[in-house]
Amino acid sequence: MKTKYVIIIPDGAADEPIEAFDGKTVIEAAETPNIDRIAMDGKQGLVRTVPEGMTAGSDVAQMSLLGYDPTQCYSGRAPIEAAAMEIPLDPKDWVFRCNLVTFADDKMADHSAGHISTDEAKTLITDLAEALNEIYGIRFYTGVSYRHLFVVSDREFDVTTQPPHDIIGKKIAKNMPKGKNADFLNDIMARSQQLFENHEINRVRRDLGENAASSVWFWGQGRKAALERFSTRFGLKGAAITAVDLVRGLAKLIGFDLIEVEGATGYLDTNYQGKAEAAIEAIKDYDVVFVHIEAPDEAGHAGNAAAKKKALENIDEYIVGPVYEAIKQYDSYRILVMPDHPTPVATQAHSDEPVPFAMAGTSLEAIVPKPFSEKNALDSGFSVEKGHELMEYFLKV
Repeated sequence: MKTKYVIIIPDGAADEPIEAFDGKTVIEAAETPNIDRIAMDGKQGLVRTVPEGMTAGSDVAQMSLLGYDPTQCYSGRAPIEAAAMEIPLDPKDWVFRCNLVTFADDKMADHSAGHISTDEAKTLITDLAEALNEIYGIRFYTGVSYRHLFVVSDREFDVTTQPPHDIIGKKIAKNMPKGKNADFLNDIMARSQQLFENHEINRVRRDLGENAASSVWFWGQGRKAALERFSTRFGLKGAAITAVDLVRGLAKLIGFDLIEVEGATGYLDTNYQGKAEAAIEAIKDYDVVFVHIEAPDEAGHAGNAAAKKKALENIDEYIVGPVYEAIKQYDSYRILVMPDHPTPVATQAHSDEPVPFAMAGTSLEAIVPKPFSEKNALDSGFSVEKGHELMEYFLKV
């Protein structure tokens, strides 16, 4: 008898007490009866997904929760996304994440250029690539909305870069790439600003009251990534449902199949119900189904507490509830719900604090029969200091 496993990730849902919610966190303020039921039926606790000394990115956190130790396996965010886009990389290539961003008053105003459309972004990136065709050994790859990749094949880098979503409201000059060959990156960013300033795409966006794409922004650099297959590591066949290239890349690297869902956007308007239906269907054929929802993280970066609360409630109602009912029909099952990291509304940036998790299913008994929350998870006394070890516990029936 094979056990069926579902993992549901409301990205960035963990938070700090918020005055607008009378001192409650988003998780405490949200109406989430299904996640609460999982916490009370089974176990809840805290897990540290970002090892000490590492940047609190979704790449590191998601690698941990998938059962891989970032201190041993991590080679940068961009190489993971390159795997998702099936970009051929030479071992000597450097790949950078390339955001389209908005500047205002010499500060980072928006890490997504107003969640620019993919078609608009493709035009801007393509025009920039053509304008830079005299520089050999560089390649741009367009992705979805503001998320793109930049590959350099003839230079060595030892640079410090900043994720744009972590420097909202901060001075651009203080957060530019620094280190060996940083001048090369900064020059290309400056050229993009010259090209974009009066570009037709931006003129239209300004006329419509939308954020213009001020510049490309390089970060998350690294070289070609490789991870042990999940089936080799844990002996289970997996599938992932996500709209985000980072998670797609991790899934591909560990050998998970990708399940596409129409209307999945990686934003607040994503197709929650479609993701649930896809997960329920997938669990028939796979041992492990991984469902990732980006919406709470996007709301956190926007500093929008109400939107973050609503996103979590949508996840609970349209994904967690139906999937929990469906998986309970199997003789042996487990379900895990947890954020990958906190994205506090107050800071609009990722945090490396431990996150709460709730799991229920076969052979799991309740520790603290209380609703799901950061505080109740702490009170449970169930704490996992090395995040990659939680997966082994979850899979052990």
